[in-house]
Formats: sequence, C-alpha cells, structure tokens
Amino acid sequence: MNPRHKPLAVAAGVLVAVWALAMTGYVVAKNAKVTGEKVRAYLANTDLAKLQGADRAKALKKLADYMNQLPPDERRSTRMDREWEKWFKAMTDQEKGNLIEATMPSGVTQMLTAFEQLPPEKRQKAVQDSLKRLREARSPGQGQGKDAPPPLSPELQQRAAAAGLGAFYSQSSAQTKAELAPLLEEIQRSMESGRLMRPGR
Repeated sequence: MNPRHKPLAVAAGVLVAVWALAMTGYVVAKNAKVTGEKVRAYLANTDLAKLQGADRAKALKKLADYMNQLPPDERRSTRMDREWEKWFKAMTDQEKGNLIEATMPSGVTQMLTAFEQLPPEKRQKAVQDSLKRLREARSPGQGQGKDAPPPLSPELQQRAAAAGLGAFYSQSSAQTKAELAPLLEEIQRSMESGRLMRPGR
C-alpha cells in the first residue's frame, strides 16, 4: 500500500468500526425498549396458568418490571387489553394485589388525598372526563374494541366521585383495585397537568 494512502485506509476502517458499533447499539437499545406492543406479546405468548412456583413468580415480576417502564398512555392501554384480563383471571388474590401495588404510579396516595379535598362538582367532573378519555382509549382505533374489559361499573363511578376514595381504594379487593387503576392514573394525570384547577372546570 502506498504510504500516503495508509492514513486514509486507517481512517476509513475506524469510521466503519464506529458506524457498526453505533448501529449495534441502536439495535440493542431498540430491542431493549419496552413498549405496549412488547408487553402484549409477552402476555399473549406466556401462559400464566401453566406456570408454578419460581417460574410463575419470575413471570409476574417480569410483567411488573415491563409495566413500570411503559409511558402512562401505554400502561393504561395495556391494563385494558384482553391479554391483561386473561392473565389477571389466572392470578390468585394475593398475586393480583401485589401486581397492582407494584405497578401503580408513584404519588397515587398523595393524589387521592388532594382529590378528596376538591369540591364535589370538581370530583364528579374529574371522574366523568377521565372515564371519557378511557372510553376513547378503548375504541378500535386505539387497539381495543368489543373485546376490551367492560367500563367501570356505575357503582364504582359513583364511589370514585365521592369523598373517602382513598380509604375505599386501600380497603378494596384486588379485583376492585384493578378496575379502579386506569381511572386513578387518568385522574392523577389530570391533576398533575393542572386541568382540574383551570377556571370553569
């Protein structure tokens, strides 16, 4: 090789190596990123009912870890997916309670305290608006549809708008907590965004 061309060849080799390393990092990062689609695929491809002991505990821990890495919109959508419902039905009450507690966003307890201090009309409005957004999230265009779990029961809607929601939630069964979870997350988002505090709301 001509000595004058050697630096160019070395530089080209370094560029190719850096490019290959960057592409490898991109692919690894992309595959490592948790998405709602990835969680739903995990739920669909893992039959919890057939798992026992350590394997079952590991599968539930992996689901909790996945859920905690999702952005709020995708976590909400995943909670309302039929594959989530299928897993939930296969869980014991203890497992249900542990999963809900492990995957609820931080600050929910403080949110419930602040929510209960709102005037009744604001609480009612917050629940109605949050349920509306949840119904929109269940639409076929959002990957839900007729197979999605039923909306929050009228009784729970009424209870959510009443005072004492925090105590009610803490004393509820795991199944009730699971039904309330998407609503509580949506109310929390409304309060954090300041929507509830705007004039006329």
